[in-house]
Amino acid sequence: MKLKLTRPLIFFDLETTGLDVSKDHILELSYIKVCPDGHEEKDTLRFKPVDMLGNVIPIPEKTTAVHGISDADVADCPSFMECAESLYEGVFKDCDLAGFNSNRFDIPLLVEEFLRAGVSVDMSGIRTVDVQNIYHKLEKRNLAAALKFYCGKELLDAHHASADTEATYEVLQAQLDHYPAELQNDVDFLAEFSTMVKTLDFAGRVALDEEGKEIFTFGKHRNKRVEDVVRRDPNFFNWIRQGDFPLNTKQVVEALWLKYK
Repeated sequence: MKLKLTRPLIFFDLETTGLDVSKDHILELSYIKVCPDGHEEKDTLRFKPVDMLGNVIPIPEKTTAVHGISDADVADCPSFMECAESLYEGVFKDCDLAGFNSNRFDIPLLVEEFLRAGVSVDMSGIRTVDVQNIYHKLEKRNLAAALKFYCGKELLDAHHASADTEATYEVLQAQLDHYPAELQNDVDFLAEFSTMVKTLDFAGRVALDEEGKEIFTFGKHRNKRVEDVVRRDPNFFNWIRQGDFPLNTKQVVEALWLKYK
């Protein structure tokens, strides 16, 4: 089923140096930008991982064993920091986002990389569709099984960003055909349906409870309301400010501190 869009929807997948949003870096980014008129733009980009001082970060051997990207493969590639502004302005700005497990990992890490590069990312009003969450709610399997189930295809070159991106795009279209009664061909609906927990930061450290109040989802104040923690334990906020948390999480927490202090 062809997607009904009001603005571009970008399907994307990342291959990275690891799984820690606050520390790891993007090695490969593959995307399909689907426009409301049906026009599609595709690209796969590779980046050399560097720290804030520009020093090259070695790719762990266990990570290379998963996706096959080695230090030599990206040695002559630009860093994400060098490309961040043009990538955001030329591709991602004012677009909705879609992926497989993207709400929990790909989107948080992408935003983190933009912030590290000094690019101000405006995510207000951006809708995110996590195809994995739709799948888990309705079938509860992985991407390879989803492609087999919905499209009758085997997933070749798994853990390669371009193959995973193509598969995710095909699966969402097939899901719309397979569940006409349960799903609506509307990005607002798909974004809402594919969200497991309503979170305020991309790492999921701050969420909304059943009454729409902000709560922490971790640490000694897990499931406690932020407003209460501000009054009772202001040092908890200093710990977050100084701790090894994603920049996006720190931004959200600081805004809540200013709201309730």
